[in-house]
Amino acid sequence: MGNSSKLSLALVGLILGASLVACDDGRAGAQDAVKQLAAAVAALDVGSVAFEGNDSGAANDQLKQVFKALEPVKPSVQAGELKLESGVATVPLAYSWKIGSDEWKYTVSAQLKKSGDKWLTVWNPGILVPDLAEGEVLSSSVEPAQRAAILGAGDVPLVTYRPVVNVGIDKPQLGGADAADSATKLAQLVGVDPAVYAAQVAAAGPAAFVSAITLRDDGTRTITDGQISAIPGGRAVKDMLPLAPTRTFARALLGTAAEASAEQIEKSGGVLKAGDTTGTGGLQQQYDAQLRGTDGITIRAQKAGLTAEEIKAASPDPRRLLFRVDIKAGTPLKTTLDPKLQQLAEDVLGKVGPASAIVALRPSTGAVLAAASGPGSNGYDTAMLGQYAPGSIFKIVDSLAMFRNGMTPDSKVDCPATLTVDGRTFKNAEGYPATSLGSVTLRDAFAHSCNTAFINARDGVSQAQLEAAATSLGVAAEAPALGAGAFLGSVPGAAEGTEHAASMIGQGKVLMSPLAAAIMAGSVAKGSPVSAQLVLNPDAGTAPAAPAGADPTAAGASPSSSAAPPATGSGTPLTAAEAASLADMMRAVVTSGHAGFLASVPGAPVGAKTGTAEFGNDNPPKTHAWIVAVHGDLAVAVFVEDGGLGATTSGPLLKEFLTAAG
Repeated sequence: MGNSSKLSLALVGLILGASLVACDDGRAGAQDAVKQLAAAVAALDVGSVAFEGNDSGAANDQLKQVFKALEPVKPSVQAGELKLESGVATVPLAYSWKIGSDEWKYTVSAQLKKSGDKWLTVWNPGILVPDLAEGEVLSSSVEPAQRAAILGAGDVPLVTYRPVVNVGIDKPQLGGADAADSATKLAQLVGVDPAVYAAQVAAAGPAAFVSAITLRDDGTRTITDGQISAIPGGRAVKDMLPLAPTRTFARALLGTAAEASAEQIEKSGGVLKAGDTTGTGGLQQQYDAQLRGTDGITIRAQKAGLTAEEIKAASPDPRRLLFRVDIKAGTPLKTTLDPKLQQLAEDVLGKVGPASAIVALRPSTGAVLAAASGPGSNGYDTAMLGQYAPGSIFKIVDSLAMFRNGMTPDSKVDCPATLTVDGRTFKNAEGYPATSLGSVTLRDAFAHSCNTAFINARDGVSQAQLEAAATSLGVAAEAPALGAGAFLGSVPGAAEGTEHAASMIGQGKVLMSPLAAAIMAGSVAKGSPVSAQLVLNPDAGTAPAAPAGADPTAAGASPSSSAAPPATGSGTPLTAAEAASLADMMRAVVTSGHAGFLASVPGAPVGAKTGTAEFGNDNPPKTHAWIVAVHGDLAVAVFVEDGGLGATTSGPLLKEFLTAAG
């Protein structure tokens, strides 16, 4: 190779080398350092970040002190476009904090300097919060929003703040007394587990007040302040809590409101914090955001160690306002519940052992006036969510389908003692009158609830016609105005053989809730499909959460997954003429059928239909007891899960309710 060639290659190498040096200005390294910084600050842990002007450990301690008041919230931190000049990189860091229901956003500028082959972040508290000075930290103060009331008809408060006492051991007041002995005595006094409570007291710190129980302080309290204070360390701390009139009042429907549990706080995604009141179950949970409102939150920068006394004495306020979330009180939830009828329904069910329910509504408006689940329901909302075979109350649906095929209450039907379909024998209920067997009017078959007459009609009434008739009566149809979780019934659109025969007497896969049964009866009274309504202002707050337990499996009922989805509309609406014929036959149940005991109910004439539905595998099978009735502008359904016959079990409960309701 000649000298000229060697010289040319050398010049090329020199030019390329200079070009590479010019391109490698350290930007890639700076960008990597910025990414590390943003991620570390977002994690609130900068122990791995190299700083200029501060030790990494000291910087990390300072960061944690600055943001301690915001725990456990962590920010999102995004790095912006990096600018590089003379070995110094400048980059914006955009912070976003979730503070209560709001978002606090700000941007600061961070600087990095190259030291050898490393990029060091220049320490400055201002990279954490705009204009934050050395020795300053953040403080956070919360002004709790008052939880709103749940109102009944006429805006009568159902759930509102009521006085309570928190009964417990105040450890600083023990003196020289034995904590375990005091805890045991207090637990025995208030009826909680002594061993469990004594362990809670032992585990609490020396300055703790350990609550054993919360009692209503409304004059019904039987445990006195004197009994509590007689125990060393015993104390009753007065408070106010959102409560219904009584512990059991519409509890399954309304739900409860209490201090948020650790699990609820974790699942809230930062919305709830320790000490917050939140709803559990029912309307309290479904409309929690509306009822809870928004806490007022104020974030300030202040000198570390500043005391409340110093703040109070200073003028002007030595703290600097950084961010504020305005307080917003909760919005009351308005319902149609009539407190007197609701309490009456609960009183009537108070002596019933099995799961039970009474639902009462006003047919003219669809307003749900009472939705009570008895003590045997064990907290489950049987009234709204129960899924049960309706038995013979479904003959209201059968009859409508038969009317649409040309029959009338006076049409003749055949009512044999027994009837066999595909090898399965059907019979009438025990005690069916022999005088109503054979060729009888549809009205008489309905009044005495002849199973075989309605099963005989199966060839003239298809399963699809049953489904259509049910939706015409508001059963298995959507209720957009209801505003609460509910099961509104399920009627399969296709069934053959014994399953179709069973459907004709409200068995097989036909399911209803007590609410759906009341809607069905109410549609007869109104003369058109009832659209039930419970919540009057469902959109007053933020979008309601999915109601807890809205897709349940009720004891003794088929799983909700097997139930047909509700129809979006009522199909062919119930006509006034059809309703009049149904009302005629429901009145006959009282005047000539086996609900004659309702004839003495004062006021408007009562129309009714009883129902008994077999369930389970026992021999003889257990039965659900149903009865529905219309009484003026009132429609009522009464249900007892394991109740024998509708007329003899649910009937007397209905009579008691209607008589007292007036």
